[in-house]
Amino acid sequence: MSPQVLFIFVLAYFFILLLLAWLTSRNSNNESFYVGNRNSNWMLVAFGMIGTSLSGVTFISVPGTVGVPAGDVYKGFLYFQVVIGYIFGYLVIAFVLLPLYYRLNLTSIYHFLEHRFGRIAYKTGAVFFILSRTVGATARLFLVINVMQLFILDDMGVPFVVTTMIILVMILLYTYRGGVKTIVYTDTLQTIGMLTGLVVCVIYILHTMDIPFGDAWDTVRSFGYTRIWDTHVQGSTFFLKQVLGGMFIAIAMTGLDQEMMQKNISIKTVQGAQKNMMTFTTILVIVNFLFLLLGGLLYMFIQQQGGAYTDGGLMYAGKNIMGDALFPTVALHIFPPVISIIFIIALISALFPSADGALTALTSSFCIDLLGLQRRKELDEKGQKRIRMTVHFTFAFVFLLCILIFKWIDDNSIIGVILDLAGYTYGPLLGLFAFGVLTKRVLPNHWTITAICLGMPLLCYLLKYHGGFLLGDYQIGLELLLLNGILTFIGLWIISHKQKTVNNALDGR
Repeated sequence: MSPQVLFIFVLAYFFILLLLAWLTSRNSNNESFYVGNRNSNWMLVAFGMIGTSLSGVTFISVPGTVGVPAGDVYKGFLYFQVVIGYIFGYLVIAFVLLPLYYRLNLTSIYHFLEHRFGRIAYKTGAVFFILSRTVGATARLFLVINVMQLFILDDMGVPFVVTTMIILVMILLYTYRGGVKTIVYTDTLQTIGMLTGLVVCVIYILHTMDIPFGDAWDTVRSFGYTRIWDTHVQGSTFFLKQVLGGMFIAIAMTGLDQEMMQKNISIKTVQGAQKNMMTFTTILVIVNFLFLLLGGLLYMFIQQQGGAYTDGGLMYAGKNIMGDALFPTVALHIFPPVISIIFIIALISALFPSADGALTALTSSFCIDLLGLQRRKELDEKGQKRIRMTVHFTFAFVFLLCILIFKWIDDNSIIGVILDLAGYTYGPLLGLFAFGVLTKRVLPNHWTITAICLGMPLLCYLLKYHGGFLLGDYQIGLELLLLNGILTFIGLWIISHKQKTVNNALDGR
């Protein structure tokens, strides 16, 4: 299909987002931007969070990993081990963290650290969130922008940097006023778009290959693509590592992440927020399974169309399309035009939730946690809004720089990069929150807290890549996040001391 026609559909979708943003941001204020006036519908939040959690990484990378060789077998459904871990993590969020956040009536979840340990811990937690979310969001955004660039905009002669700037301007236009109040609705629309693309592509492949839906699993299994469990203890994808890693990734990247919790605490009651989390968990597990099934079907389909495994990868039309290139190649070069259009809509539906919520949450965290706007009595509503918008635009520029760095680095499968980076950046947050929730010890309001949170990721890096003399053949995988959190916890314990009384709000008294 012509790149120009596909681009027209991209623009049409964006104008729908603009219209929705205009309708939802009328009479909005700073409270609307930060927490949606705490009046969001829990069902909309749950459904919209699917799009934010999945993003372009799940849409492109997860199917692409299924047929990647791993020794004598394929990676298959190994990612589902991580998804199982997510379930346990979301239960902790729903029944431990959310009641705590609501009891303290938080706008920023990092105020919990201030209640427990003082301003240094609070600022440190906020800084690590800003670092973590900036890196994660821009990596996800890069993946989808790069696909659009390679398959649409390169043929139109548009440079990558211009593409990135246009996408960021689009996101700015529909988020700068309404914030969370708008994103609850736009994310719902975008999740619908993404899931429609997933279902349509699965149905089309099954129909084309004459496979009844009930036989899909057995057919994919016959190709060797459905391996779920890795029982090799020392390997990086050993099932216990993956399940534990998935659990703590969910806790850290959702429960300790202002972007995700900002939407949850915009719901009026904690019971509504818990319903949201459980609904979200159920849908997320089903959708991830479907993406893995789609991956197996894509690898079968491309081989039927002339693709073949070689020493250089999975070759089709003279190109290696293993990994992230698989789904876009099939959707835009082999599927009929109407399916290609649905794929593009689904792709940009995956693009925007990974960036709009992050941009809003980073703005909120910087304004509330680092600048303390809500405490500055000398600023009226207009003054706060002016500063907030300046921060919002500044983060958009930071996104641009980070995406260009990812373009320079490039990687065949970005999901591994994101999970690896999360282990380093979210580990200190995990350690800080765990220390606050699980102990009654107090920390000195001193920069040693920050030093420990900076030092432990460095120690984990040395252990992972230069610790062979200690670990032998053992490979650190997703448990990197847990290891980082435990080391941070130990470091905080060393500098802490006992206290007889604890803040009543934290005890629930």
